Amino acid sequence: MEAYLLEWLNLIGRWAHVIVGIAWIGASFYFVWLDNHLLTPADPAAARRGVAGELWAVHGGGFYHSQKYRVAPAQLPAQLHWFYWEAYSTWLTGFFLLCVLYYGAPTLYLIDPAVLALAPWQAIAIGLATLAGGWLVYDGLCRSPLGRNERALAAVLAVLLGLAAWGLCAVFSGRGAYIHFGALLGTMMVANVFFVIIPGQRRSVAAMREGREPDPRDGARGKQRSVHNTYFTLPVLFTMISNHYASTYGSEHKVLALIGLALAGAAIRAWFVMRHKAHERGGRTPLWPALLGLAAIAAVIVLLRPAPAAATAGAAAAPPFAQVEAIVAQRCAGCHAEHPSFAGFVAPPKGVMLETPEHLQQHLTTMRQQLLAKTMPLGNLTQMTDAERQSVLDWIDRGAPQ
Repeated sequence: MEAYLLEWLNLIGRWAHVIVGIAWIGASFYFVWLDNHLLTPADPAAARRGVAGELWAVHGGGFYHSQKYRVAPAQLPAQLHWFYWEAYSTWLTGFFLLCVLYYGAPTLYLIDPAVLALAPWQAIAIGLATLAGGWLVYDGLCRSPLGRNERALAAVLAVLLGLAAWGLCAVFSGRGAYIHFGALLGTMMVANVFFVIIPGQRRSVAAMREGREPDPRDGARGKQRSVHNTYFTLPVLFTMISNHYASTYGSEHKVLALIGLALAGAAIRAWFVMRHKAHERGGRTPLWPALLGLAAIAAVIVLLRPAPAAATAGAAAAPPFAQVEAIVAQRCAGCHAEHPSFAGFVAPPKGVMLETPEHLQQHLTTMRQQLLAKTMPLGNLTQMTDAERQSVLDWIDRGAPQ
């Protein structure tokens, strides 16, 4: 019953996380698009009122007229919509999932003894310290003199995030490292909203209510953190789905794969942001960010390519099927069965069952990928030996005879 309830907590938490994440990212992407499409007001009176830019748009059968003020309007409107609960809800649901899956079952998804033998409390402490410490370092850099030089700040952040990726992969399982890298970026994003953007907006509103001129520095800080958030978004989305792709987090080159795909996401997002301002360049958008992102993806694909079957095949005959079947039954079928016997599972992961010869034949490609990446069994909890792993691989590479 406990495993069944955890399964539902996972489902409900993940569903909620996706819903509120769409709401946050959608709003964020829209406002970045809007900000970059604003034109000089056609009406001089609007400019005199402090309007810096405006945009006309049509959507859903209606016309919309958006205006952005250089600092704030002369008079505060009666109704003012705030955007923050989408961000907070995304982080809260994400942290809930992190606790249910990774901190609730650290020996399954977070700890890999082959990487570093950690006690559960040690792994959880490292994970939490990474989230808090990463934000403190990032925020400190943004507030330092370095924060006034966007290019230098971006370069330093790229190096530090690369080191964070390496450090996480050096202590956690590949899957645990990837999700914590995404959680680190996600924490930085929502902390930007909670500690910088929203407080700055509240100070501006308070100043207007008191008849004072809002401090333009609050707007500048909020804009900086909002821009950072938009570049973090695609790397975070990759880490959210990465647990489905063992060829990335299970590779011996998992650090380079994580850095490369995070770089690709940021570069591709940069291209879209540049594309928003194509009207300022006569409709032209530089291709180099998109090409950089695609090149990074291509490099990762080449780097992670699996060894051909011939590389592992020798002259000897395939191991007897009875031997392979016994290994799978002992090391794999506890989870990959119609009714798993391994604690914590109420259904076979991803619907993959390995109880019969027909099941094995059906999943040969997936088995080979997981065995080569050493991502299965999870955390090697069933103590599959390298010799057993190689026996199953040899059997697959020699045609999987029965």
